[in-house]
Amino acid sequence: MHKGQKERFLAALAGAAFLTAAAVAAPGQIPAETAAATSQAPPVTAAATAPATPQETVKAAAPKFVPTPEQMGDSLMAHQRYQAAIEQYKKAPRDSADAWNKMGVAYQLMLNLDEATRCYEQAFKLDPKNAIALNNLGTVYVTQKQYSRAEKYYRKALKLDPKSALVHKNLGTALLAEHKYKDGWKQYQEALASDPEIFQHNNSVRVENPASIQDRGAMNYYMAKGCVRAGQAERAIEYLRMAINEGFTTPKKIAADVEFTALFNNPAFQQMLASQRAQ
Repeated sequence: MHKGQKERFLAALAGAAFLTAAAVAAPGQIPAETAAATSQAPPVTAAATAPATPQETVKAAAPKFVPTPEQMGDSLMAHQRYQAAIEQYKKAPRDSADAWNKMGVAYQLMLNLDEATRCYEQAFKLDPKNAIALNNLGTVYVTQKQYSRAEKYYRKALKLDPKSALVHKNLGTALLAEHKYKDGWKQYQEALASDPEIFQHNNSVRVENPASIQDRGAMNYYMAKGCVRAGQAERAIEYLRMAINEGFTTPKKIAADVEFTALFNNPAFQQMLASQRAQ
């Protein structure tokens, strides 16, 4: 998988509801109980025949943890073993919308978009209030650059979950890719209002990249505005630098935009504008 594609998938699927299961035994690992059973039994002593204490009785009666197929699938997904995870999800109850949705994510990460779509649709059929499945269907169409279809699914998801920062962000990305800049920026504002950290990944500047350099420039420009409103000057300056490099704006236009007034006295901002003018 191309690195850029994989990053876009992971960003757009950030709300895919993965709950990493408790650690399970690695394939081929021999449980302690089995290993003990294969060794020679020690001679029986008087202590061994003594009545068990209440604590020992409770410990012996405690059930051993056995992961469900869905939990096994979650663990395999965490290790990027997508095909093996799919095989486990197939063993989960067939009426589990969560299992179908997770199976769709695994297929999508393997670039099998037809199967991913089928799984997401089945998840939504089983749970008509499943906004996550609708969001994930939207990401499939963004991958195929069918932005208007993606927009339809994102808006349906927002009717079910109006406060979802993830869906607002994904809808904003689709709208910007359609050059609907004002509408896209409005969705980004909604996303930031619900979760100020929604665009931050590993403390680095990053947004999802649609088809063209011009689209990336637009997203970076509007992300800079969001960062100014959130009081994140350094991050805003970095987004503006990328927007200029991608040809969406110029230092002159930035200086004339009143939304960047809060940055005017910032030495780093002035230095960035001066360096860009000199190029």
